[in-house]
Amino acid sequence: MPAYHRLPLAPRLGELAVGSPAQAEEPDEVLRGAADGPAPRKDLMQIGDLARETGKTVRAIHLYEELGLLVPADRSKGGFRLYARDALLRIRWIGKLQEMGFSLSDIQTIVREWELMGSAPGAMKGMREVYVRKLEETREQLRRLEALADELVGSVAYLDTCDVCDPQRLLSACHCCDLHDKELDVPELILGFRATQSAVLRAYHGGARKRAFTHSKRNG
Repeated sequence: MPAYHRLPLAPRLGELAVGSPAQAEEPDEVLRGAADGPAPRKDLMQIGDLARETGKTVRAIHLYEELGLLVPADRSKGGFRLYARDALLRIRWIGKLQEMGFSLSDIQTIVREWELMGSAPGAMKGMREVYVRKLEETREQLRRLEALADELVGSVAYLDTCDVCDPQRLLSACHCCDLHDKELDVPELILGFRATQSAVLRAYHGGARKRAFTHSKRNG
């Protein structure tokens, strides 16, 4: 039989707690009753230490537990949650997925689908598909950001010319600036200001004329 056929199957949902050793959450009173047993390992951390090392709040870590994304490895004699060092990696993993745009609900779904896979290859294939989709989205986002960066560079260069403009020049005259090369295309990030400015000026002058007409009618 090939060696990979002897690999253990992935645990099903509920058989193994997410992101921790094979120990399910037990009621506090049961865990406190077992406190007379072996002392907790010295490499376990309390939730405050875990929050400090990951930069997360205690509330955030509690929320991860509520969603089934993280569970304690043990409890102290006083009933406090204790976490293994791999909880640091788990929380950083959650943070990376959030930076990619996944919500905690999305991550919860990903974890559940992972647990429901019947084999290691199936679980890995499912995770690969998730990452491939996110990679394509990230690359598309990078292309959009690069295009925006290019437009910002052009807009900043265009605005650099304004440093030599006459300080007394009115803003309304900027729609026909003679300081720039006539062959140079005006960036849309500049044209957008001008379009808004024109609309505002038209509305202002139109309102002024209407107010003047109303005033003259009342006094006439």
